[in-house]
Amino acid sequence: MTPSRFTDHRDIAEQEAGAATADVCRKHGISSATFNKWKAKYGGLEVSEGKRLRPLEDENGRLKRMLADAMLDNAALKDLLGKKW
Repeated sequence: MTPSRFTDHRDIAEQEAGAATADVCRKHGISSATFNKWKAKYGGLEVSEGKRLRPLEDENGRLKRMLADAMLDNAALKDLLGKKW
């Protein structure tokens, strides 16, 4: 996955500091829907918490893929061993 060129949590902090939402969206080249989605996700977080959250989400996704692969292997082995020879 390519890294985002936007800084989600910093954009929200800029808007919370008093800038108009439309101006922040225009400055960073994002839509207001994207901004609102980010605000729902990162709204109450500090910048340091937002930086810490992204690597944790990436690791969580990697672990979920590993679990899905292991479950698939397990199901294939059960099917293979369950057949009568």
